[in-house]
Amino acid sequence: MSLESAVTVAGLFLHPLKSGASLPVQQATIGETGLQYDREWMVVDVDGEFVSQRELPKMVLIKPELRHSELVLRAPGMLPLHLRLDGAEGELRVRVWNDAMPAFDMGDLAAQWCRDFLGVKGLRLAAYDSEARRLSEERYSAGTQALNAFSDGFPLLVLSEASMDEFNRRLQAAGHEAVGLERFRPNIVLAGVDTPHGEDQMRQLHIDTASGLVAIALTKPCPRCPIPDVEPASGARQSHISDVLRGYRSHERLGGAVAFGMNAVVVRGAGYTLRVGDTVRAEADI
Repeated sequence: MSLESAVTVAGLFLHPLKSGASLPVQQATIGETGLQYDREWMVVDVDGEFVSQRELPKMVLIKPELRHSELVLRAPGMLPLHLRLDGAEGELRVRVWNDAMPAFDMGDLAAQWCRDFLGVKGLRLAAYDSEARRLSEERYSAGTQALNAFSDGFPLLVLSEASMDEFNRRLQAAGHEAVGLERFRPNIVLAGVDTPHGEDQMRQLHIDTASGLVAIALTKPCPRCPIPDVEPASGARQSHISDVLRGYRSHERLGGAVAFGMNAVVVRGAGYTLRVGDTVRAEADI
């Protein structure tokens, strides 16, 4: 059985550099791997393994800016790094969890910038190669071939304002300050969801855009690592974030792991543009 409830797109976020700061935008194009430019660049170690805020929390201080033909990275104490979107200087073999894939090397200057700011030898900056075929798990792909760039495992993450409001209510009840939703690194934020974590029961979103109808399937609750503990303005770890989550967000579908938000895949609408304020028809399983 399903029901339909009207919601809207309240926010759109890109994360051009995997584990860098979030970039709020008013509109974003749906690409083959989710939102265009989302997690299309990644810092890797000498073995080609991705690095993230899990090991290097100060990565959250790297702020991206997208211009017409370049990505600009800014960080405290560093000159801005200007990278042409088509400025690859070589090739790399990289790994995201269990997936090895080809990528482009953004060159020695970019590599040195990453090493200087993060204080780790041997780092390189990789860019996504659209010829790579890295797919989400078939059982969570809604019958599609869900391509990923450098995301952990799914093209999109969907979160409702109601879920964030409930989390902040619990944080404040425990004596802590409210936090921003950028800690949870969503791509699409929904307004108008009636209950906290209502997105957990949603099966599909139909989003009316100026380009046409976009269909997004919500396929798996998102298990949470310690990255939400990282304070975006300072890079400091705050363990009470995970402590509060563990108190009420253990999810039976994940064997008791903490979940917050829903992983999602694009069913229809590649090439279309999402905008903040777009109307959503949400089909929910009840």
